[in-house]
Amino acid sequence: MNARELTDDERREAVPVLRQLWSDADPEEVLEWTGEEEYHLLGGFVDGELVGVAGVLVAHVLHHVRHAWLYDLVVDESRRGEGHGSALLAAVERWADDRDCDAVALASPLEREGVHQYYESRDYERWGYVIEKDL
Repeated sequence: MNARELTDDERREAVPVLRQLWSDADPEEVLEWTGEEEYHLLGGFVDGELVGVAGVLVAHVLHHVRHAWLYDLVVDESRRGEGHGSALLAAVERWADDRDCDAVALASPLEREGVHQYYESRDYERWGYVIEKDL
């Protein structure tokens, strides 16, 4: 897999893949948030085909050291199970290391136990909860 940050034109191509994760989001809304200045969208390509995307930004807040916050990581449904998610996650980790991050962090819904196990099998540590209130 060849992974790199996507151009503005390629972000449009990534929207259908991202909507497999965020199915309730309007395509234009997805395009808008992926274009925000601090948000970086990486794409994973196999033989020129976009097979997965990962959205990340660099942050340094409260208890975290400088880290890359992984908002989105999704592989096209037709290409899942081929190792592309792991390759894309490794690319995110290299991207974060190149930007002097000390960690990659993410949040995941409690009911997504399979997702938690996936990350834990890749040496990610589950150490707390994200607690929020809609306003």
